[in-house]
Amino acid sequence: MSPFLQTAIEAAQAAQKVIQRYYRQEIPVELKADQSPVTIADVETEKTIKGIITGAFPAHGFFGEETGHSTGSAPYTWLIDPIDGTKSFVRHYPFFSTQIALMHTRELVMGVSSAPEFEEIAYAEKGLGAYLDDKPIRVSGVDAFSDATLSLGNIKTLAGSDRWEALGSLVRQVNRTRGYGDFYHYHLLASGRIDLVVESDVNILDIAALAVIVREAGGVFTDLDGRELTLETTSVLAAATPALHARALDLLKGA
Repeated sequence: MSPFLQTAIEAAQAAQKVIQRYYRQEIPVELKADQSPVTIADVETEKTIKGIITGAFPAHGFFGEETGHSTGSAPYTWLIDPIDGTKSFVRHYPFFSTQIALMHTRELVMGVSSAPEFEEIAYAEKGLGAYLDDKPIRVSGVDAFSDATLSLGNIKTLAGSDRWEALGSLVRQVNRTRGYGDFYHYHLLASGRIDLVVESDVNILDIAALAVIVREAGGVFTDLDGRELTLETTSVLAAATPALHARALDLLKGA
């Protein structure tokens, strides 16, 4: 475990303490410019994470959901979503997590996904495999729609797009369809319990760490056009196997 990953896990554990102090409390909710909610829990959690990371790596850049983007003198940038799933958090259901990723130049190289109410933490470093609660995890070997479980997330924009009919075709062809959403369907995908994820209306802070985890577990993780993730990415097509990913991509791009 590298110093990067050790620091990220330490920050995630500290974040969990802040989050659990506020969870299920009736705290004020404000709306940001994009109409997404933010609370004192989000802000305090990010400050806690940032303090630990910048204390260990003061020359690194930092891109946080609440505190914005600062460029360091080193070629590393930390991507942080302190509470991914604030809407869940404020409505008191457990589909929220802390997402911490590290980017070296333009490449995602490390990710930690901590889900306090599920009492689980997933993490991975490039080339070193993926883990869930300190146990190695691996995607399934499913490569056919007829055997695949699909999970959908944030599909509002897809419902109004020319991909909607193609998505319907995909739903008809897979074995099962669920909507686990947020961090959870990526934890399930990386550990071999589902096989395919389609999601829109995301930002890179939501998915950066999860992309590293899924890839290191053997999966494929791109946007809905099959492109590599960037800071501007807004959608996901993630699959257990290259064959399954290719079939889904062909179907969705053929819309």
